[in-house]
Amino acid sequence: MIFHITTRTAWNEARKKGEYTAESLQTEGFIHCSTLTQVLPVAEKFYKGQSELVLLVIEPARLSSDLKWEAPSGGAPPPGVPEGDLFPHVHGPINLDAVVNVFDFVFDSTGAFQMPDL
Repeated sequence: MIFHITTRTAWNEARKKGEYTAESLQTEGFIHCSTLTQVLPVAEKFYKGQSELVLLVIEPARLSSDLKWEAPSGGAPPPGVPEGDLFPHVHGPINLDAVVNVFDFVFDSTGAFQMPDL
């Protein structure tokens, strides 16, 4: 499985459209995703303090768009992700049937994100 963090609003819009896209698809050519071990470091670096987030659980075999394992687009990986780790990037929209689960993605009283019980 691979994972993607997004807002509840963006996910609701995707459900109406029939597919999920992200701004990065237009600006970078792909949608950023993570492995299980990359989710929390990515959340801490890019989503700190944001609420109303959801975590999409994506089955790679069900994706209609190409999935490529690539180096972090910003150069160095977020703290907590080993150098050399590759990230799953979806090069096109994410079809809804590839999303096998959606979890509220919340943080605790200290502001640290908590992984849902998968």
